[in-house]
Amino acid sequence: MVQTQTEAIAQGNTSLGIEFGSTRIKAVLIDENYQTLAQGDHAWENHLDNGLWTYTLDEVWEGVRDAYAKLASNVEKDYGVKLTHIARMGFSAMMHGYLAFDADDNLLVPFRTWRNTNTQEAHEKLSELFQYNIPQRWSIAHIYQAILNQEEHVSSLNFVTTLAGYVHWQLTGEKVLGIGDASGMFPIDPHTHQYEEELLRKFESLPEVSSQPWSIREILPQVLVAGQEAGVLTDKGAKLLDPTGTLQAGSVLAPPEGDAGTGMVATNSVRVRTGNVSAGTSIFAMVVLEHKLKGLHPEIDVVTTPAGDLAGMSHANNFTSDLNAWVGLFRQFVTAAGIEMSDAQLFSVLFNAAIDPSTDAHAGGLLNYCFYSGEFLVGLEEGRPVFARGPQSSMTLGNFMRAQLFSAFAPVKVGMDVLTHDEGVQVDSLVGHGGIFTTPVVAQRILAAAFNTPIRVMSTASEGGAWGMAVLADYTAHSDQLLDEYLDSRVFADAQYSTEQPIDTDVKGFEDFFARFKQGLSIEKAAVESIDIESR
Repeated sequence: MVQTQTEAIAQGNTSLGIEFGSTRIKAVLIDENYQTLAQGDHAWENHLDNGLWTYTLDEVWEGVRDAYAKLASNVEKDYGVKLTHIARMGFSAMMHGYLAFDADDNLLVPFRTWRNTNTQEAHEKLSELFQYNIPQRWSIAHIYQAILNQEEHVSSLNFVTTLAGYVHWQLTGEKVLGIGDASGMFPIDPHTHQYEEELLRKFESLPEVSSQPWSIREILPQVLVAGQEAGVLTDKGAKLLDPTGTLQAGSVLAPPEGDAGTGMVATNSVRVRTGNVSAGTSIFAMVVLEHKLKGLHPEIDVVTTPAGDLAGMSHANNFTSDLNAWVGLFRQFVTAAGIEMSDAQLFSVLFNAAIDPSTDAHAGGLLNYCFYSGEFLVGLEEGRPVFARGPQSSMTLGNFMRAQLFSAFAPVKVGMDVLTHDEGVQVDSLVGHGGIFTTPVVAQRILAAAFNTPIRVMSTASEGGAWGMAVLADYTAHSDQLLDEYLDSRVFADAQYSTEQPIDTDVKGFEDFFARFKQGLSIEKAAVESIDIESR
């Protein structure tokens, strides 16, 4: 007998995924057919604290409770039942960063997010020591930089984790991390599915590290792979998530993951030679590798899939923040003009102008730099959004929007070129996902031009990481299958997708823009020197 969605909710046969993005916390409830039953979200923004990007822990809990409460309210409104029990759940978040606690579980310093680029010295020294790229945003870089800076709190370190790992710990009492998220803390051995033993020893041998009263092995989370059960929702955890007391304890939790891993799951890109582009406040393009990279490339993060296979990732800190600010300006205009237009209509009008036949393929000579924060890929420790043009440039709406979209995809292309050109990594398929692909064709076509490769977008593209995390939660009940087989045979068996092939004029237009983008980086650097980061 086929179970109705109402019966599935009433009987607790559902999976919940919650992802902490940079600007939105999203909750998604799915049934056993991977259909979305209900959603809820909460908008939030990081802020500067003594020059470092952060969120407070109060904001973390206020945000996740609000997202969950909205989801639960939508369940009751749409299905007439209260959400009392959920079979399985999982939490994911922006990767990397530094959440450091002492032996009494007190937060030692404000959460340092992936967006911070204050760890250049640690990045350089550890990358050289390990002969393995250690990006500035990785947790081990934050730990080592704090040691190098002789920060007072370092001697009190007892546990360091990511945002997803922190939330999971509070809900279950388990200090664990999914392997994909863990690979953004410290390098992972793809054979043992644990932290690289040789590199742990090298780190421990550093005099400034060996003198600490703790061991790196003791303060990092335990590593788990997808499919393993990572604890259960405790009574305390249930009340943290749902202070009304409606939600019962006992849900099985999946290993907490990073947004890279949930992006791979949401796009069915966990097999070797498959890849995806996950676009949000930041953007990353990644490909599952056939073997380790031949050389050390600062532009490439080597992380893992949720199953533990190595993947090469080009990660850019900046993507939609600047674009959204400009769309907000156009929103103010249509409101002031008394024009009724939904957000979807507004995005559609603006985005489609970028590919209108009257728009110059080269973006009319316009330049844009979308850097709200520093960007390692182009050598920036800080960022300032900049729009620039020459007196002979063609300032049209289409050219302006094309420059905006070209600019957003330009930084991530730097690392992707290293993967495909320098390392010869082969890509069988590349799938785009994230809210920017909600408007049909446009961003997909621009991305195809940037990478000069076909780009697929699946019907679940706008679901994003929270949906992918819900799928990983469900996978704990089906771990007798390999993750790629599970996704192929169960989750995406009937998936629909569209493909945009690169168009020659778009490719040439992007290449021209990209050359001008790199040549004009001195404009961006001058803006960093001239505009105070906290000026209004």
